[in-house]
Amino acid sequence: MKLSKPVLGAALLAFSALATAQSYPTKAVQMVVAFTPGSAVDIVGRIVAERLSQMWGQPVVSDNRAGAGGSIGSAVVARAAPDGYTLLVTSNAHIVNPSIFAKLPYDTLKDFTDIALFVEQPNVMVVATESRYKTLKDFVDAAKAKPGSLNIGHAGIGSGTHLNTEKFIAAAGIQVVEVPFKGTPEVIAAILSGNVDGYWAPISAALSFVKNGKVRPLAVSTAKRNPTMPDVPTTAEAGTKNSESSLWVALWGPAGMSPELVNKINGDVRKALADPGTKTKLENLGNTTADLSAAEFAKLVREELDSTRHLLQKAGVKPQ
Repeated sequence: MKLSKPVLGAALLAFSALATAQSYPTKAVQMVVAFTPGSAVDIVGRIVAERLSQMWGQPVVSDNRAGAGGSIGSAVVARAAPDGYTLLVTSNAHIVNPSIFAKLPYDTLKDFTDIALFVEQPNVMVVATESRYKTLKDFVDAAKAKPGSLNIGHAGIGSGTHLNTEKFIAAAGIQVVEVPFKGTPEVIAAILSGNVDGYWAPISAALSFVKNGKVRPLAVSTAKRNPTMPDVPTTAEAGTKNSESSLWVALWGPAGMSPELVNKINGDVRKALADPGTKTKLENLGNTTADLSAAEFAKLVREELDSTRHLLQKAGVKPQ
């Protein structure tokens, strides 16, 4: 049977895309990390990048582009070529930002390709070790006694820690002053200097500060306790119900990437996450590793974007 030129052309294009995906990568891959060095996104991203570099035999270079709830780094990737050599590592801040910022330099759904979910982890409310707040109830009671007298830091407007803060404030029925920073290291520094009273810190970024006694953990933000801090109660156990929130870290690319390339990268990421050494590193930092196809991840992104929009609207947060 003789194929028509359009059909033959389509077949050749499909074969070319498959061949390109199978040989990927043939040079260094840039991973734009949308938060500061030492942040949860940065820590997780570098662990996964290290394993991918070993698997691919090519450098996977982390490039921190922090600010504006991760949207600065996201904008860099939105403008990149869809060849898989510029990728975005960020948190669920990516799906929070459309509900926070009235004008973004990109369209969150149209200008990106959903590739893979890395991990999910709880946030943990931390205060300075010398703080008078020994429990989450102490913190809530103080905020209720003097509305607006306490400061809670977060890793920037639109970040996952900002979302957690909003959920906590609404569930606890308190008024506090929210102080945005570029990332977790900056918020922890503000806590240690006494400029911020508390922070819903991603557990992977807070763990070392908890272990060395610099900050005190009051509660984790998930429905279950975390194995890395088994003695720290959940928010519900600590007296604030319906404030559960988690942080997740994932991988995106620019819009227009071929399905073959997306599936190749997704498969390799899942192999990296399943690697015993990588999995142990991530779990020891309080993470739960993921195993979603690209299609499953894309579905999660859309569901989370919608639920976050409804949550923030209910909380009275308006895009600015």
